[in-house]
Amino acid sequence: MAELFNSKRAVFPSGEQRLFLVRVNKKLTVAEIAHHSHCSERAVRDWRREKFSMPLTAVRTLSKQACVPIPKNVSVRDAYAHIARASKMGMAAVIKKYGRIPQDEERRKESWQRWWNVEGKFKKNPIYEPRNVHKPKPSAELAEFVGIMMGDGGISTYQVIITLHHTDDLEYSVFVTKLIKKLFRVKPSVYHSEKESVNDIVVSRKELVRYLHELGLPIGNKVKQRFDIPEWIKCDRKFATACIRGLVDTDGSIFTHRYKVKSKWYAYKKLSFTSASEPLRQSVHTLLKELEFHPRITSKDVRLDSVADMARYLSDIGTHNPKHLRRYKNAVV
Repeated sequence: MAELFNSKRAVFPSGEQRLFLVRVNKKLTVAEIAHHSHCSERAVRDWRREKFSMPLTAVRTLSKQACVPIPKNVSVRDAYAHIARASKMGMAAVIKKYGRIPQDEERRKESWQRWWNVEGKFKKNPIYEPRNVHKPKPSAELAEFVGIMMGDGGISTYQVIITLHHTDDLEYSVFVTKLIKKLFRVKPSVYHSEKESVNDIVVSRKELVRYLHELGLPIGNKVKQRFDIPEWIKCDRKFATACIRGLVDTDGSIFTHRYKVKSKWYAYKKLSFTSASEPLRQSVHTLLKELEFHPRITSKDVRLDSVADMARYLSDIGTHNPKHLRRYKNAVV
């Protein structure tokens, strides 16, 4: 390896180094070329792209192993011939920046410290500045997104995450991703966890975290904070309807209740919204009543039991999660 780095370099005319390696590659694999050249396969690919010149020893070895002649117009230069030129360029850059080559290291450090104390530490570095997001005005779409966040979403100091099942909610994930783009004009990242069987839709924007927190969404453990629907949504019928849709699309389910009376089976399609937050369950129950449904609340969920309520829920509130429609249509009777 040391011999390889200390050897001279073979300088091919433009295009010739690639052709030489293409001919060698017909006899030897990339792995074999790397082995004979005492380098990595990535280095071989870089040579083939003519990103770097090849060591003369490698050229001679490959020529011998593959029986490929070395082109006659190849020149040879010292391995470190570029260093003098690079040194001159570096010196020119220092002179351009400082006006001279620093001679006194202590003086240079003192000058830098003065600059830092007076100017440097007060300059804003764009790397550390939070990136802006669009902050839409209250709307039904924003209320629905808040419902989605209260259902399957979570907020940390720097990230907004919505976790959905990777197959059952796959179509719904597309809807949620498009909604985020439309509302906040940012493109979320989607990460698939095969082990957990979920897709995580993630936006890493501190400004978005701050904005959603201002809208009423908690940062951190939302259950411990006894989260609830924000007041700006509760007091508007359209916003409340959209928010409930977002909640049910994430933390709701449609199922068939079957029972037997006098040897005859009966089956009804019902809706259940489940949440560990008591204030949230109470609010959903109240809002459904205000929307003229007949909900039933338990210690775990809020339910719509009647056939009429189920039909009106799907017509008046609706769903953007196709799995709910499939379950409604295909519910076992």
